Amino acid sequence: MRHRPRSQLLHLGPFFMSANIAEMEKRREAARMGGGQRRIDAQHAKGKLTARERLDVLLDEDSFEEVDAYVEHNCVDFGMPEQTVPGDGVVCGSGTINGRLVYVFAQDFTVFGGAVSERHAMKICKIMDTAMKVGAPVIGLNDSGGARIQEGVASLGGYAEIFQRNVLASGVVPQLSLIMGPCAGGAVYSPAMTDFIFMVKDSSYMFVTGPDVVKTVTNEIVTQEELGGAVTHTTKTSVADLACENDIEALMLARDFFDYLPLSNKEAAPERPTSDPYDRLEPSLDTIIPASANQPYDMHEVVRKVLDEGEFFEIQPKHAGNILCGFGRIEGKTVGVVANQPFVLAGVLDINSSKKAARFVRFCDAFSIPIITFVDVPGFLPGTAQEHNGIIKHGAKLLFAYGEATVPKITVITRKAYGGAYDVMASKHLRGDLNYAWPTAEIAVMGAKGAVEIIFRGLSPEGIAEKTKEYEDRFANPFVAASKGFIDEVIHPHSTRRRIALGLRKLRTKSLENPWKKHDNIPL
Repeated sequence: MRHRPRSQLLHLGPFFMSANIAEMEKRREAARMGGGQRRIDAQHAKGKLTARERLDVLLDEDSFEEVDAYVEHNCVDFGMPEQTVPGDGVVCGSGTINGRLVYVFAQDFTVFGGAVSERHAMKICKIMDTAMKVGAPVIGLNDSGGARIQEGVASLGGYAEIFQRNVLASGVVPQLSLIMGPCAGGAVYSPAMTDFIFMVKDSSYMFVTGPDVVKTVTNEIVTQEELGGAVTHTTKTSVADLACENDIEALMLARDFFDYLPLSNKEAAPERPTSDPYDRLEPSLDTIIPASANQPYDMHEVVRKVLDEGEFFEIQPKHAGNILCGFGRIEGKTVGVVANQPFVLAGVLDINSSKKAARFVRFCDAFSIPIITFVDVPGFLPGTAQEHNGIIKHGAKLLFAYGEATVPKITVITRKAYGGAYDVMASKHLRGDLNYAWPTAEIAVMGAKGAVEIIFRGLSPEGIAEKTKEYEDRFANPFVAASKGFIDEVIHPHSTRRRIALGLRKLRTKSLENPWKKHDNIPL
């Protein structure tokens, strides 16, 4: 066999190299085009961005580094070997958001409708494994028709592999899901196990069984949007946290939201420089509580006037409006805020508000984010609907969440704190670190009139009125609780921000551990 002289092989080297580079670029371009221009145009016609366009908006410019761009499915049935697309319907990699590392995957609806294959799932799992190893959040952009039916159980196995990683990553790294198209059947359970879900109005939906199956089984006629659209899931079901107007808004909100989160449970939350003085006084808070105990006021105003620059990123603003949950900053550092909202149902605790706040408190505790609680709560909502739907267990979720939390906890009672709801809302008895009250605070078993009617049953209306006044003078103030050490200090409302800021400074080195256990058994 004749061999080419070494000199000739060296001469041909650049040719081989350029051919390989050309092949690489050709394959990269094939991956970039996904399902082809026609399907990209169809995606745009629906008002949706492609997977790669979404990542361009979400991540810092030129920061995305893709992995597994050339992965193809391994299905041999139903003519699938002739239908392969590099990347197999999901774009995976890492990048930065405002300079901080994040791992991402974006399902590509132009390739097999974003359907999940075994290899598609493997790519997502690899990203999640790496994120857990290095300690960085995972953001998933979901836009998928579901399991790839040509692969059968192999596709279902791929889903389960993703689910398992969602479970293992929970409380280790933040997980955010952006639902930007269909997410149906088993596919819904991966986002459901992540920490937060943003949806897009009129173009995204989540349901276990679609409208056609619902009609067949229950004879109900319902649209996709009514059954599992963004508005449904952010108002009725609480499955999702935010309903965004379009892809761009969802991605930009995700960038803002990311800035509040730590990279992992071993990292502190990011710090943003602020020119807002820690000791800024807010005289308007001295008059925000109405003269009548039955008159509402907007707790949003209290929260925003206390936080840096008035910025408050609210979670689930359209669900269980009687409690507010969200993130803000004090002295540039992230805090979680939970606050009763007197404007909605007088700020009462019920099933929905208890579940909403409990999950939020547990997230904050998992990622060492201090919790600020503003309290104005008349109690738990009475009624057969609440009792029969399990208010006891659901209310206990919030109690449990506050009780197990070891992060710094600062509580401010602005007005009412009645009955068991006083205990539940981060009271001193649940290891509250600093518990403050405004002079307008009322801490009692119940309202004065109800208490008097029980204690002095049968008394004349005049007698009831006299005893009610006596009860109010005795208990409708914060000083009885303060005399027992349940309130650390009665403070001027205008100095609330300063008190919280100083409290957080002191509590930065707080160390508290719960008794050893494999895990707790929260009342689910």
